[in-house]
Amino acid sequence: MAEAKKKPAAKKKADNSAKDIEQNKIYGVLSYIGILFLVGLLAAPESKFAKFHANQGCVLFIAAIAVNVVWIVPILGWIVGFFGWIAVLVLAIMGIVNALNGKMEKLPLIGDFEIIK
Repeated sequence: MAEAKKKPAAKKKADNSAKDIEQNKIYGVLSYIGILFLVGLLAAPESKFAKFHANQGCVLFIAAIAVNVVWIVPILGWIVGFFGWIAVLVLAIMGIVNALNGKMEKLPLIGDFEIIK
């Protein structure tokens, strides 16, 4: 009898996860547009989906700041900065696509960094 109660609870948890993803997709998408990663953290602080994408967006935002700093250096910095911005743009697009598809996949290169827990 206790086993029967566990199964619906597990199903309910899965439903909540799907509901969480559906309700917070917009926050996942916004997370990859600069400082807007804060919107998901403030609007949906309990959402695992929004928090995951906010973390990925925060790391990407820090990477973009690093690219801007490199860009300041004449000639070599401009070249490295140009390719750095292409990488940031590609990673942002990948993150947006993942958020729209309801996936919680880490971004290449920067996805293993966890700032927001």
